[in-house]
Amino acid sequence: MQVIPQSVPEILKIIPAVHGDGRGYFLETWNARVFKDHGINVNFVQDNHSRSYRGTLRGLHYQVAPYSQGKLVRVTLGEVYDVAVDLRKGSPTFGEWVAEYLSADNKAMLWIPPGFAHGFYVTSDIAEFQYKCTNYYAPDAERAIRWDDSKLAINWPLSSGGAPRLSDKDKSALTWIEFLKTLPINPEA
Repeated sequence: MQVIPQSVPEILKIIPAVHGDGRGYFLETWNARVFKDHGINVNFVQDNHSRSYRGTLRGLHYQVAPYSQGKLVRVTLGEVYDVAVDLRKGSPTFGEWVAEYLSADNKAMLWIPPGFAHGFYVTSDIAEFQYKCTNYYAPDAERAIRWDDSKLAINWPLSSGGAPRLSDKDKSALTWIEFLKTLPINPEA
């Protein structure tokens, strides 16, 4: 297993060892001892699975404390462009984002610790996305930041043909400036 820190070093790209032969393949996606050796010492309490179609964008979602979630994410069918944004006030990478293509073919995963917003854009016809969470879903604690906020300037690989498919929640998400106003002390934008 390879563990590769990203430009925001707490975000880790994980490339599992794949053992294949004429019958197919086998890979280990979670092993508490191995992940602990790489600084991921967490207790997962919930697994989620979504299915989305080309052009769907989900995010940028997060939950406020004490319901913040760490997520280990991967794609088991298709491909997505996966994004995490640092929301940790006082972090040297506050407001910076990391993006990786995750696919059933590359089998890569991302570890996104608590304190980050997360979203993905589907680049294949269909994508099935799975994530392990360190905290339970809490609807009253869920928030979203606009995927297309100019302050974040995320380079989404949008299909030609226009805007992504969005939920009503994502259409009405906070701008980055609105998000900053929710923090106890408003840092420089």
